[in-house]
Amino acid sequence: MAEVVVEIHVPMIPVAGPHQWIDRIEEFLAELDEDGTVALIDDGEEFGDVYVFPIAGAGETELLAAASRAVSLDDVPGGAFAMVTDDEALEWGLGRRVELPVE
Repeated sequence: MAEVVVEIHVPMIPVAGPHQWIDRIEEFLAELDEDGTVALIDDGEEFGDVYVFPIAGAGETELLAAASRAVSLDDVPGGAFAMVTDDEALEWGLGRRVELPVE
């Protein structure tokens, strides 16, 4: 049976210098992975004009809540969204799009 996956898609807004929000989100998700709240299933990476962080290991509601908290961190560009998919998807960006509220 396929496992629910939530892909967190964050726009790659041009900035002077590094995108420090990438490290913030990765650290936040790593903490959730360590405490068993979610599972990181792959390293985040740039995909077109967004940066994608895939998470799994919980139900859709819990994964979307974690995604919303992640995009609420300091300096994360607006316009982030999630794609609800499963671990059998052939590539990123397939599935149902969900707007992520900023907490």
